[in-house]
Formats: sequence, structure tokens, C-alpha cells
Amino acid sequence: MPNRCRLVLIAPPPELAANDDGHVEAALGAGDIASLIIPDYGQDEVSFQARAERLTPIAQARGVAVMIAGAPRIAARVKADGIHMDTPRDELAEVIEKYQQTMMVGTGGIKTRDEALERGEMQPDYVFFGRFGYDNKPEPHPRNMTLGAWWSEMVELPCIVLGGNAVASVEEVARAGVDFVALCAAVFSDYADPASAVAEANAILDRVAQSEEA
Repeated sequence: MPNRCRLVLIAPPPELAANDDGHVEAALGAGDIASLIIPDYGQDEVSFQARAERLTPIAQARGVAVMIAGAPRIAARVKADGIHMDTPRDELAEVIEKYQQTMMVGTGGIKTRDEALERGEMQPDYVFFGRFGYDNKPEPHPRNMTLGAWWSEMVELPCIVLGGNAVASVEEVARAGVDFVALCAAVFSDYADPASAVAEANAILDRVAQSEEA
């Protein structure tokens, strides 16, 4: 299914019990996952690097690409697959120029179509619509959905849209023609079963792809 929307996971905040290796391994082993994005959630550099060092090999052993958010040097140190930048354009341009030969560089923090197009001109590996930690409703944020659907129709560069805190939210994102849907709270909350959530999300994405092929 060449046009199937794929799942991206965002690592949980360090204060959650779901941040432990067991939860992350269970999620990563439960079905198709394109990548794991690891945000710093305000941690200091030493703590963030320690968490990235812990999670990166767990994901890579499953064939899942690891994107470190906002910290190119840490991404290089832990041998991550890429860097996710929610920074101003000039800083993004510097990171693309310096690192894109050796690592993927994705970008987020986008609120408007103009911002999206400006960043797209820099040729990152993807654009991300959503904000880490703001998937606090069952459905995706309407602005992210609008931007993702518009982008997917107009631009070939892949995009990721943040889903809601309910696994079922992946269906709305996939039906909008988006390349990737990101989940965090729906998989990594203290009351979710991460393996079941990932399996359910992939089943929904399969079903959407099959219905659109028919």
C-alpha cells in the first residue's frame, strides 16, 4: 500500500511512568512505526542526553528512525538518525547546512501556510504540524488538520500531523492524505497499554489505506 499513512511516535515526558524502557519497547515492537521523536520537555542537557542515549538504541534495534528534538549536538553524540527543529528559520537553515549530509532534519513549530512554505523552501526532510505536549483532546487540533491536508495536496515534501490523545484520531489524519500521523498521549499515558495502542493505530491505518484503494 504505497500511499498508506504511517505512524510516528513521540517519546513521553520524563515524569510519566510510561517513560520507562518497558513501555517504549512494548510500543515499538507492536507494529509499523516510521520514527520516534524525542523532545527535551525542558530537561537540562545532561538529563536529556541520558534519556536520548537510553531510548535511541531501543528504537533503532527495531528499525525505527530516531529524531532528537532541538539538540543537534546530542543527536550526533547518541548517533540518532536525525534532528527535529522547532526554531526560527535562520537557525533551521544553519542546521540543515551543517547536518543534512549525515542526518535527516525535520521542522515544526509552524502556525501558518506562509511559514510552512518558507520552511519547505529550505528542503527539510519533513514538516511537522503540531506542538509536543498539546495532544490533550481526543481529536487532532483543527489547525494542524487544515495545514496538513492543504500541504499534502500542494507539496510533495512529506508532512507529519499530530493526532489526538485517542488512538482513533489517526483515522481523520490518514483520510486527509497526510503521510505520517504522530501519537504521544494516546500511546504513552499512565493508563494506556502501549502495545495495544500501536496495534490498534496500525489496524486503523491499514483499513483506511485499503478503503481508499478500493
